[in-house]
Amino acid sequence: MLDLVPTSQTGFNKLKEELKQLEKELAEVRERVAEAREQGDLKENGAYIYGRERQGFIQGRLGELRGKINRSDIVDCTKVKCDRAVFGTVVSLLDLNTQEKETYQLLGPNDADIDTGSISILSPVGGAILGLSVGDKASITIPRGEYHFEVIDIAKSKIQ
Repeated sequence: MLDLVPTSQTGFNKLKEELKQLEKELAEVRERVAEAREQGDLKENGAYIYGRERQGFIQGRLGELRGKINRSDIVDCTKVKCDRAVFGTVVSLLDLNTQEKETYQLLGPNDADIDTGSISILSPVGGAILGLSVGDKASITIPRGEYHFEVIDIAKSKIQ
């Protein structure tokens, strides 16, 4: 049985869009490979060799995307409860070492993007936050040392 992976609607839509784009590109690459094949001598035909490599890469990525889509458990992040840190919530933390505030949205591995302030619930920090309530303190060992934090706010996401 497949383990379902929680995914936001926005993240699911991104996966579907990438799938659609790659399917279109695959059709174009197949056409270019067929044209290159007609030019003869395949051993020294750069367009053919590159096209076959690109085709293999695209087919591999398509398989990966289809797997992610099939295992996705879509969660509407705007409708999650905020009494605890759960998938989809936006959690504000106080770094107890530096007294700096940090805010993360807890998402799945298909959605996580530290550049946009979202982390995976499967990451060490995301896993440590998961299930905590406002006022809870926790510590975790990360590559740069011990990370001690307190949950200071849990809010709903503005994105699905």
